[in-house]
Amino acid sequence: MAPRRRRISTSIIAIVIFFTLFVYSSTLIKAQLLQRDRRGYPFLYDCEQCNRKKDQATPSYASNDKSGNLDVKDIDIMVTYSDASGAVRVGSVKAKDLSSSWVWKTPSHHDDNVKNIEKSKDLSQPITKYQDSTEDPVETKQSTESTVFNTKKYPDDPIKRHRQILRLKRRELRTAELMKQDKEMDAEMEKAAIERAEGLDTTFIGKYSIWRRDYDNSNSDSTLKLMRDQIIMAKAYATIAKAKNESSLYNSLMNCTKDSLSAIGEANSDVDLQPSALDQAKAMGGILASAKEKLHDCAVLARKLRAMIQVTEDNVNALKKESAFLIQLAAKTIPKHIHCLSQLLTANYFISGRANKGANMKDKLEDPSLYHYAIFSDNVLAAAVVVNSTIVHANEPEKHVFHIVTDKLKVSAMKMWFLDNPPSSASVEVLNIDDFTWLNSSYCPVLRQLESARMKEFYFKVNNNPSSLSTGTDQLKYRNPKYLSMLNHLRFYLPEVYPKLNKILFLDDDIVVQKDLTPLWSVDMKGMVNGAVETCKESFHRFDKYLNFSNPLISENFDPNACGWAYGMNMFDLKEWRKRNITGIYHYWQELNEDRTLWKLGSLPPGLITFYNLTYPLDRSWHVLGLGYDPALNQTAIGNAAVVHYNGNYKPWLDLAIAKYKSYWSRYVMYDSPYLRHCKFTE
Repeated sequence: MAPRRRRISTSIIAIVIFFTLFVYSSTLIKAQLLQRDRRGYPFLYDCEQCNRKKDQATPSYASNDKSGNLDVKDIDIMVTYSDASGAVRVGSVKAKDLSSSWVWKTPSHHDDNVKNIEKSKDLSQPITKYQDSTEDPVETKQSTESTVFNTKKYPDDPIKRHRQILRLKRRELRTAELMKQDKEMDAEMEKAAIERAEGLDTTFIGKYSIWRRDYDNSNSDSTLKLMRDQIIMAKAYATIAKAKNESSLYNSLMNCTKDSLSAIGEANSDVDLQPSALDQAKAMGGILASAKEKLHDCAVLARKLRAMIQVTEDNVNALKKESAFLIQLAAKTIPKHIHCLSQLLTANYFISGRANKGANMKDKLEDPSLYHYAIFSDNVLAAAVVVNSTIVHANEPEKHVFHIVTDKLKVSAMKMWFLDNPPSSASVEVLNIDDFTWLNSSYCPVLRQLESARMKEFYFKVNNNPSSLSTGTDQLKYRNPKYLSMLNHLRFYLPEVYPKLNKILFLDDDIVVQKDLTPLWSVDMKGMVNGAVETCKESFHRFDKYLNFSNPLISENFDPNACGWAYGMNMFDLKEWRKRNITGIYHYWQELNEDRTLWKLGSLPPGLITFYNLTYPLDRSWHVLGLGYDPALNQTAIGNAAVVHYNGNYKPWLDLAIAKYKSYWSRYVMYDSPYLRHCKFTE
């Protein structure tokens, strides 16, 4: 029994000792843990979930290094921040990714910030660093919590409170700036929208409208171009297929070409295509792919395409010649209503017994103190518009005298018109060029040349004699009937026509006057004979455009870059004309050009030669040209011009006239005249 008791006692003593050691070890471990917690490293965020994690267990995010110190590099820092759109985002960063400027603060000394910051220099006592940068993710998180969630305040920390106030101010300032930028952007967009709305033209121009879907599409005709290219390639491959006896492929290509042409029709853009056009383009693509696989040979295809280009160019040239002929024919043919007007006026002139009556007094016609105009025309309506538009804008109509010269066929009609429609208090004289007995072939070289065999050959045998100077329609405009009329050359004989006058303003019958022209008589022309508006722009309308500078007579006497000028409104100083014998200069050069090697027909080239270095340039606003051929003239320049000139083929009394310019002329036509109503003139 004794040994047994001793063993039991020994066991009890061992259990007591073990329990005592266990309690002591537990107490020691708790003390160490408590001490480590007190000197540990807390979370850098303050949120409800984080606090629960800290209360539940010892932080598992830290690890000890070999010395037993806590390794902060593995700490995950939860941060909140605001992105560029202002939305709140949540993220995490590793402590090791922070810059070296970051330090840590012991939470047990939370109430003494200054002291802890000083101690932060000691690496054995890490503290938290305060950073003012708005890019700081921790600061962004704290700012967001304090303003949005309002979960925690720092009434006892002046540094944090100060930082919080600064963050609030920065946020308010940034919000204000963003709102200001938004308002400015809205204002700019609104302004741009208003300007665009004001500039929109909702009217239809032909068949085009700004509301069409293809208006903003830079490739609005891409499908149309594709189909046209396919047709060209199909024709080329069809020719090759026929030459190689590929009848099936040839028929397929030709049928597909026919269908594509039908689908295109008269379309000028994709919008005008038929709904089946795209399907047809796809079908054609398949046929062309098959043809390319069977027939493609670069050399053969290149030769075929070159041949097609040559044929197309020949067709285009033929159409150009045909178009030029038809335009000249339409421009020079007298319209039916104008012919009717001349016939009706002539008949009434003789029926009414006015053949021997005059409309003007002779003393006015020869008074050099008045304003005299010279108009040489066989078009009654055109001459009437020139006179009417001039008188409408004249400050003193009674001082204006119009000298109209026409041919024998139109002189009666011209006189009858101005007898029935006298231009206010102005004077009008109508003369017949055939009454100028001094204007004969012995005195005038042009008349002598017009009677020559060479001129007859040029006008009447040009198509039958290939050796003539000009064949075909290349020089069609030089066969204009006006070049055969002496009315076109009478401008070189003004001193002979008006021997008592000192100055005269020459006007073509295709002009319209829009301002008072009397200031032209007071222009100092510096001793020059001709006052005119120059027409040269860069290389256009210079002497080399009208004269043959390959001829030594021209190249030795004139500058090819000399500026040309316009006939149509010219102030001529007849005193200087007589003094310098201008008519004699004209005769000299006209005789040298009998074989037309110096210039072609017309009155402008000899005028440039005759008045070379004798022309005074007038301001461009006096005379604007081009309304008879150029549809892109400046509308403002036309409106401000004293005289607008319909030089070119598209005269305002023809159906060919450019529509937007016709109103400048038609406003001076007397449509209420019984003659015009009878001949069915319409505005």
